[in-house]
Amino acid sequence: MLAEVSALLAPVAAAIGYSSYKARQFEHAYPNIGELTDIGGYRMNAVHIRRPDAADLPPLVFIHGASGNLLDQAGAFREPLEGRAEMLFVDRPGHGYSERGGPENALPSGQADAIAKLMEKRGIEKAVIIGHSFGGAIAAAFGVRHPDKTAGLLFLAPASHPWPGGIDWYYHVATTPVVGWLFNHALVVPLGLHRLERGTVNVFRPNPRPLDYVARTGPSLVLRPRAFYNNATDFKRLHEYLTANAPHYSEISAPSVIITGDKDEIVWEHLHSRGLSRDIRGSELVTIKGVGHKPDYLATDVAIAAIEKIAGKPRNLAAIARKAEERLAGSSTNQTLGTMPPSIVCSAP
Repeated sequence: MLAEVSALLAPVAAAIGYSSYKARQFEHAYPNIGELTDIGGYRMNAVHIRRPDAADLPPLVFIHGASGNLLDQAGAFREPLEGRAEMLFVDRPGHGYSERGGPENALPSGQADAIAKLMEKRGIEKAVIIGHSFGGAIAAAFGVRHPDKTAGLLFLAPASHPWPGGIDWYYHVATTPVVGWLFNHALVVPLGLHRLERGTVNVFRPNPRPLDYVARTGPSLVLRPRAFYNNATDFKRLHEYLTANAPHYSEISAPSVIITGDKDEIVWEHLHSRGLSRDIRGSELVTIKGVGHKPDYLATDVAIAAIEKIAGKPRNLAAIARKAEERLAGSSTNQTLGTMPPSIVCSAP
């Protein structure tokens, strides 16, 4: 009997050991480039770019999507906006190198409150809040709950409204007591590494993924057991949260721009982006033809123009979007890997 139990436990122990080893490797490959700040019982991680002398834009706060970390939005925006604004690239609670905090941080409202506290600690009174994908739900919550801190809102392929259907099976498994712990500590790493390439390609579909995207943004960090559990918990709570809170978007008064691609197969633009445009009075919807779920990378110039417009500069976003479409027209419009649902390591919603 003992031999049989040992034979059963040995591969499980080996898988847990392998996953622990790989998690350390992920952190070695993508060490924390931010700074941890205590915001009241737990620490939030962020890269804070101080206000430059020649700044012509208000402070900017960037919120990444699901399965991501601050490297994603920093990779898109830090360099082109360097010298123009104070910037805060945030690891959401329980993601990247931020600690989770209390159970309220499983909801966009709690994460929005955490970011507001971090802004206070960092001396940022008011900012344009930029949210990609899942980060869009948090940006919307921020606009509702913290209007005094909101100079404007920029939504990039946002997840903002309840959707028909459910979520992927592994998020249910990951949050199940006992079984979830074993799954997160033994199986997530090998499964995730197997699917990482296709998962990141699918996030950009139908557009080509930048060749250095994986190397620059550290998507494997989400495969660490605690991070994956937090990510799964966020997903499980999102639909119910959006059902209850989407009706409050009409309370948002800050200048708002929504940028989406018409080929987004991960967060449907007709449901989410158009819904936000309908619900936020005076908001502007910019739809970029041929673009999937990553307008932050594929149309960074349009996003920056939107930030400039929110800051009061005259910008014709529709005309700038058409120029972006022309630029992208020569790029590959399809991938050869075949269609599949979002991967275990994709950044959406």
